Amino acid sequence: MRHLRLYTRQGCHLCEDMQAQLQELQAEHGFTLELIDLDREPGMQSAYGRRVPVLETAEGTCLCEHYLERMSLLNYLNDG
Repeated sequence: MRHLRLYTRQGCHLCEDMQAQLQELQAEHGFTLELIDLDREPGMQSAYGRRVPVLETAEGTCLCEHYLERMSLLNYLNDG
């Protein structure tokens, strides 16, 4: 099972949109999703800043920023 990390911030509508889209895809594609709130992780704020939301693989590869790139995600999920 693939594991994804979604870096978000409070009050970010783009973050909420991507999270909702990913949760819809979870049942069909069987991946786990870890939500990381950058407002609660001060050390990570400088690394991600205004790039949120950021979707990464468990290995740290960025799949997309700001908007869900569905094809990028599906290619990753179907590659293994």
